[in-house]
Amino acid sequence: MTLLTADLYDERGEDLQSVPLQFHTMGGRTRFSGPIRTVTCLEDNALVKSVLATPGDGAVLVVDGGGSLNSALMGDMIADSAVANGWAGVVINGAIRDRVAISDLDLGVKALGSNPRKSAKTGSGVTDAVVTFAGVTFIPGRTIFCDEDGILVER
Repeated sequence: MTLLTADLYDERGEDLQSVPLQFHTMGGRTRFSGPIRTVTCLEDNALVKSVLATPGDGAVLVVDGGGSLNSALMGDMIADSAVANGWAGVVINGAIRDRVAISDLDLGVKALGSNPRKSAKTGSGVTDAVVTFAGVTFIPGRTIFCDEDGILVER
């Protein structure tokens, strides 16, 4: 990512949506961007794990966990898999765990918080569908830009 999100917004303005939800930067890579892939799941990380175990090719996985902080949707082992498979980052509308270990990985991670509790692993949810939260629509294939100031998404 060559431009910071503030500069990118100044340059492209209405072509971008700004995510107003206040995500925490938790990965070792603080600035990241890439094409969007999506998972929708609630307190169940089986789909997150399976998607991040596939080639990422520099994509960013946007996980709509419904904003739940009841259990973590990603831990250090899943994050390690994402790094090994070439993902640029993960944005989780929910919680992660193992945040100290994740902060040492070359992976962009934005999440609402952390919780040491494991999630369910039934595989419920949907992949690669249009996701909307915080008034922003995340369309698979469009580009997402993340840095310390926030998150921008192509319309």
